[in-house]
Amino acid sequence: MPDNDLQKLSPSYRLPASDPDFILSDSMQGVRYLLEFAKADERLRSLGVRTTIVVLGSARIREANGDARGAPAAASMARWYDEARRFGRIVSERGGALAPIDGQRDNVIATGGGPGLMEAANRGACDVGAPSIGFNIQLPREQEPNPYSTPELTFQFHSFTMRKMHLAMRAAGVVAFPGGFGTLAELFEVLTLVQTRKGRLIPLVCVDRSYWTQVINFDVLLDAGVISPADLRLLRFADDAEQAWQELASSIGAPAVLAPEL
Repeated sequence: MPDNDLQKLSPSYRLPASDPDFILSDSMQGVRYLLEFAKADERLRSLGVRTTIVVLGSARIREANGDARGAPAAASMARWYDEARRFGRIVSERGGALAPIDGQRDNVIATGGGPGLMEAANRGACDVGAPSIGFNIQLPREQEPNPYSTPELTFQFHSFTMRKMHLAMRAAGVVAFPGGFGTLAELFEVLTLVQTRKGRLIPLVCVDRSYWTQVINFDVLLDAGVISPADLRLLRFADDAEQAWQELASSIGAPAVLAPEL
């Protein structure tokens, strides 16, 4: 009998699920979306995470006297690290993440999983022994997960689409601390879902009114007629962690999970 090693070593002979060249091919992009959705969804359900409070903010704003890799301009913003950490503690203590009901946890802190203000919010939850989520993303310069998200709730995505889906679909509220392009993209993604009723009506809070109203001239949008007064009222503002919590507290609850249409 001739040797069949060449047949067994051929890429075409690999099982599709264990063939990285096939799984990572263009034709399998839809399958990869499904896998990225299903893996995180299955884990979150199995650990009883029903709703989250999503915290957005810059990866470059670091703790004062901490990691020096942050941009120099962000050094003056270091106080927001402390406020984001404080916010993570407040939500975890008062929002229900520490006290599951029938095995379900509500208002669990969820971030993009990286450094800066994302780390701060995860750290605040960790300070009080609460679980928190890190939805990390693969980037050209590899993002490392911060050391404060719960290991069993630390995920990695290749697709921004699926990452945004998971940030949005369980959110009972979104709080945006000062940030750059990524923070803006994620905030306006959820804002658009709420505006168009493709997602639930949830509170959206921008922390540091001065920063946000300088970065985005909301009045110009309103005066130009490209948004309505009702659209503008979807956004709330706060100037510290306690105010942000108060803006959320009257609205958050435990709504059923509803996947937004992204």
